[in-house]
Amino acid sequence: MSSEDEMIEVEGEEEEEKMQPTGPSLDDYHGIMNRANKCPNRHKKRMDVAKAKKMKAKMKREERKRKAREADALGEDAPPREVPKTLESLREFDSTTVTPENSEDMADDEFSSYFAKSYVPKVLITSSANPNLKTRLFLKEMERVIPNSTVFHRRQAKIKNIINQAKDHDFTDIVVINEDRKEPSSMLISHLPEGPTCFFRLSNVKLTKHIKRDWKEITTHRPEVLWSNFRTRLGMGVGRMFASLFHYEPQFKGRRIVTFHNQRDYIFFRHHRYEFKKDGSKAALRELGPRFTLKLRSVQKGTFESKTGEYQWIITNKRHKMESSRRRFHL
Repeated sequence: MSSEDEMIEVEGEEEEEKMQPTGPSLDDYHGIMNRANKCPNRHKKRMDVAKAKKMKAKMKREERKRKAREADALGEDAPPREVPKTLESLREFDSTTVTPENSEDMADDEFSSYFAKSYVPKVLITSSANPNLKTRLFLKEMERVIPNSTVFHRRQAKIKNIINQAKDHDFTDIVVINEDRKEPSSMLISHLPEGPTCFFRLSNVKLTKHIKRDWKEITTHRPEVLWSNFRTRLGMGVGRMFASLFHYEPQFKGRRIVTFHNQRDYIFFRHHRYEFKKDGSKAALRELGPRFTLKLRSVQKGTFESKTGEYQWIITNKRHKMESSRRRFHL
């Protein structure tokens, strides 16, 4: 064998070594998982599982890099990145899904006059009787977020009486924050004067001070409203209700944006201010607060009626056919 052939063989071996995956192997991953399954200590078991997850993620990154190197060596384009399979991407088809072909009748619902810009929203915000400090602060922050809104201290007044008074004073919506164990626990939104009324479970409430932002950063400009990933007729109705709480003409000068994002029937609320980079190519977000999560429990026709109300949609705490599949979502 000549010296040139030996050099070519050595270079080929070096290229093969570069192609070989570096870092942890699949055997290492299975070894850690087997050790975690046999470990009686819960703390050590959690540590091993967390270590195995990080190792698996690193293996996937190394595999993508290896494939990219192979494609470069062959002069080909890198393979497309695989779309991860999630519960959201694998959701079951719903017959009430709204498409451009069947969305025309949505314009004739209870919120059609708002989207026709025939009135300016006027919102009344109240709470349960004798609310705790955190609930009172949450009410004040919601008043800052929603333009043209007023906080009403309920005391011992009944919801039905408050709704009747709100109608007399030309309020278009009423928001009621209830609490449990000194924490905001549910939200009732009733569209006036003829409904509908939505009841949500409220969780993960974080005030502005918990997000480490100064409340003075929240200006009085009317925010933009973004509601996303509402696909069914029920979801579109809920999204239109959220939009009808805010003025239909945002003041872009304030650079405020309010987001209602639906994911697996959980509605995440965020309040941001966007700031453009110097070159104007990108925008950075600064969260202003508050932050909370909603879960729809019922939709009632008309305004709030606890005993004789007619429900359009309701879900109970029991596990029944509406919650039998993890991939079945209603919004």
